[in-house]
Amino acid sequence: MKRSKLILSATVLAAVGLMLGACGSASSSSSKDTTTVDVFNIKVETKDQLDELAKKYEETHDGVKINVTTVGGGQDANAALQSKFSSGDEPSVFLLGGLADVEKWGDSLADLTDTKLAKNAIAGTLDGATKDGKVYGLPMNIEGFGFLINKDLFKKAGIDVDEIKSYQDFEKAVKTLDSKKDSLEMKAVFGFSAKEFWVVSQYSAHFTSPEFDDSLQKIYDAKTIDFKYSDQFKKYTDLINKYNVQPILSLDYSTSVEEDFANDQVAIVHQGNWIVPTLNSLDPEFAKEKMGILPLFVKSDTEGKIAAGPSWYWGVNKNKDEKVVKASKDFLEWLYTDKEAMKVVTDEMEFIPAYTNFSSDAISDPTSKQIFDYLSEGKVVPWAHNQYPDGYSQTQFYPEFQKYLNGDISWDEVMTKGKEAWAADRK
Repeated sequence: MKRSKLILSATVLAAVGLMLGACGSASSSSSKDTTTVDVFNIKVETKDQLDELAKKYEETHDGVKINVTTVGGGQDANAALQSKFSSGDEPSVFLLGGLADVEKWGDSLADLTDTKLAKNAIAGTLDGATKDGKVYGLPMNIEGFGFLINKDLFKKAGIDVDEIKSYQDFEKAVKTLDSKKDSLEMKAVFGFSAKEFWVVSQYSAHFTSPEFDDSLQKIYDAKTIDFKYSDQFKKYTDLINKYNVQPILSLDYSTSVEEDFANDQVAIVHQGNWIVPTLNSLDPEFAKEKMGILPLFVKSDTEGKIAAGPSWYWGVNKNKDEKVVKASKDFLEWLYTDKEAMKVVTDEMEFIPAYTNFSSDAISDPTSKQIFDYLSEGKVVPWAHNQYPDGYSQTQFYPEFQKYLNGDISWDEVMTKGKEAWAADRK
């Protein structure tokens, strides 16, 4: 009987020992569990490069997995992001468009004020993601937009691009191009993609920003908008619509940029340097040899400016596990401080860096260098449209702008409805 009890006791002790050993093993294993950072990216132009950078990071950082989800192009990125948060599948890192997004996602944003990247940011580039003195977003890059042109077509039409120094010069160039479009085998002068609300939104920034002294905070705080530069807004819009590929409301981004602009079918598109990677994938020589940028003359007929500044900011989800939050910050820092990653950022993504640890000499794309020069000389307006009331561009201003292009309402009606919607949103 005693022997049986001893055997049973030994068996129990052995089992307990195995269990404790298993627990110890599980604990040891869990400490080595993979930390997964889910990145929500909306820059479709740089999807491939970001995917590759994520793989490179994983190769040199054991125990960290970077999952990149890219939504954009023809998809509604804002709706997709909202859906992720609503479903509980929140990303660890996601992009913010400016102060409105900082307000919208404030309960989920980590304070990034003390990060190395915030300290390295070029003066002024944190303004669109700073609230109450705290930084909640790190600039993805600096992007500039205006009228991107095919210099080769201008030259063939006998136009000296360097002599376009006023609105009148620009208008004359447009009419000259139109008169020679058949011999140049062009569809039209402009390839303005009015089917895309974001193109219209960006375009509007040239005419709204000066009203608020080019201050992002003033735009964000504004209870009303007067469209002080409405006349110039109308003048440009009418010129575009008259000499654009028609029907203008059916022209999308892909057709405008990848088909028409890249194939010398149009001479002017309203876009920014973010299209360079796309153009490079189609014809590596196009962006280097043919493309340039022209400003818009708004405050005066001879004071030309483009729009430039951080277009998007990386935000980090503070509601994630502490390890994930740290890994998210580390990954972002690596993107802009690791030598190999920095080279991809400037050479392959064709980014204009927003951080002082980069050299301006690293900017390889000619148009991006032009944009950097405009920025250095103060000849820019900021990304004003990202500070509009939430949903204003897409659901309120854009439909009325489309109606005007289609000849359904007057310009005064567009302006009146735009003012009323803004005031109602900012009550």
